[in-house]
Amino acid sequence: MAIDGGPGGPAAGTAAEWPLDLDVGALLESGWRPTPFRQFILKVHSRCNLACDYCYMYEMADQGWRRQPRRMSRPIVERAARRVAEHVRAHGLTGIDVILHGGEPLLAGVEHLRHTLTTLRAELPADVACRTRVQTNGTLLGPAFLRLFEEFDVQVGVSLDGDATGHDRHRRHADDRGSHAEVRAGLQRLTEPRYRHLFDGLLCTIDLRNDPIATYEALLESGPPTVDFHLPYGSWDEPPPGRVPGDPAAPYGEWLVAVFDRWYGAPVQETRVRLFGEIMRLVLGRPSRTEAVGLSPAAMVVVETNGALEQVDTLKSAYEGASATPLHVLRDPFDAALLLPPVAARQIGDRALADQCKTCTVGRICGGGHYPSRYRAGSGFRNPSVFCPDLFRLITHIRQVVARDVVAMRKGGR
Repeated sequence: MAIDGGPGGPAAGTAAEWPLDLDVGALLESGWRPTPFRQFILKVHSRCNLACDYCYMYEMADQGWRRQPRRMSRPIVERAARRVAEHVRAHGLTGIDVILHGGEPLLAGVEHLRHTLTTLRAELPADVACRTRVQTNGTLLGPAFLRLFEEFDVQVGVSLDGDATGHDRHRRHADDRGSHAEVRAGLQRLTEPRYRHLFDGLLCTIDLRNDPIATYEALLESGPPTVDFHLPYGSWDEPPPGRVPGDPAAPYGEWLVAVFDRWYGAPVQETRVRLFGEIMRLVLGRPSRTEAVGLSPAAMVVVETNGALEQVDTLKSAYEGASATPLHVLRDPFDAALLLPPVAARQIGDRALADQCKTCTVGRICGGGHYPSRYRAGSGFRNPSVFCPDLFRLITHIRQVVARDVVAMRKGGR
């Protein structure tokens, strides 16, 4: 069941890159079975009111957003909700995540989001726990949206890159105005006592020019329950700023180590940092709960504004069509996506790793790194992450700190 070319594949006339030539039939014969989707990302709006210069949607290889309708239509919303419910029933799922995403999802408007949330609630079985989230840039986060999210218990994640200088370096309007003041105003409304329980956390994209400690402490000002540090998007062909492919230097690793030491060394836990927490889980032998590290099966699927089913949209940073599939919510169940080679490849654990990752001392913790960062033209995604030295530096540091403290705890318990 290998595919060759087509949506998400390399240019016509070229050899299929991994995993487009992955034989899913052989995997099934070997006993492998796909993991059902548990995270459903609905692209309710395909445009954004900001023009962030590092955005994987608008500024990188895949420009497919230009062909998308601006807003997901009501018929697509309704069919997507029925498909989610169908998948839940088929696999006996008791809990799922639904994420309203974009572009900027709040551009869809209060009433359209209300229709989306109402439709989801009506279609899903009453005994299924559905955690609904929205990821927003925060600039439009006014009272009407907050009342809606309170009504439907929607958790709100906000993108913030630290202090005003660090944030406004990249997260700007098309007319070059910074957005930090607007985001802070949105966060102030979100963190009022009435709405604070809706605050899901902050997403921060790392810039090496920003001081790591100052960035972290600026994020703490709004009291986030979670901080999610993201490495900037890039690949072996289009490396991120400051990352020279193959260079053993680890500038992002050092940046993150500085934040880890500040976070871990605090007298009380000030917030959760998702990347650090997941690495610590893996060091202690537990499975990961994020696609950024570890070998747990990726169990998310995207419904684009036009109803197309796609893989996780961060793949758009690799090449045109990298996230695409030939499927559509109007005609195809989500189960059909589970058997596509690119989807299966993210569920087969260490069989998807490059040879050097399989022999690496932190390979099972790193998991090869974030999938989009592994791309190299010609070999596809079966490579180490372009951030390999950075991940090695961070993971080995965390492992040493955790091991030291485990030993100390055992001695103290004697």
